[in-house]
Amino acid sequence: EAEIRGHRRTYIGALPGNVIQAIRKAETRNPVMMLDEMDKLGQGFHGDPSAALLEVLDPEQNSTFRDNYLAVPFDLSRVMFIGTANVIDTIPGPLRDRMEIIELPGYTEEEKVEIAKRYLLKRQLKATGLSPGACEITDDAIRAIIQDYTREAGVRNLEREIGAICRHVATRVAEGKVEHMKIDASDLHAILGARRFESEVAMRTSVPGVSTGLA
Repeated sequence: EAEIRGHRRTYIGALPGNVIQAIRKAETRNPVMMLDEMDKLGQGFHGDPSAALLEVLDPEQNSTFRDNYLAVPFDLSRVMFIGTANVIDTIPGPLRDRMEIIELPGYTEEEKVEIAKRYLLKRQLKATGLSPGACEITDDAIRAIIQDYTREAGVRNLEREIGAICRHVATRVAEGKVEHMKIDASDLHAILGARRFESEVAMRTSVPGVSTGLA
């Protein structure tokens, strides 16, 4: 709670809250402020941060937001707050009522393939010290990783599995066995182990009398 409302000046090492500090750093009274992982709010003996956030986000009262360090009202009505959360169920109801919820769908398979090719593979190659041409992962292998080894809306686990492949290649290169490896879908079992997920559509269609389609 003190990170939002700030500390009173009577405390040693007192500082303004993060909201006021961010406005000071932005050097403007109407910045765009990101509040990340709002579904991780907790309540303990240090205070209730959701109640403090209520004063920050409520348009009816944030024009007179009072930071304990400043000890004077401060107008937050011109600040654009953008919050992120994986699930909205754990956000307290009164706080959720002050928000306009915008739901973002997860990436499609084609989007994940392009993200892996353009960004994730390059990042993991750099992290493992491999040259760009030392490890090549085919599109079929990336799709197999997406379908059989990860099941998520984002790409965090996808990057983790690509990193495991890059470390495998880096080990082989360090041992002097290869200089370049091309990873195909058939190579994933030896590197990543048995696939972790089964295709739900394939399982449903393999059962006699079960059809898939629009209800």
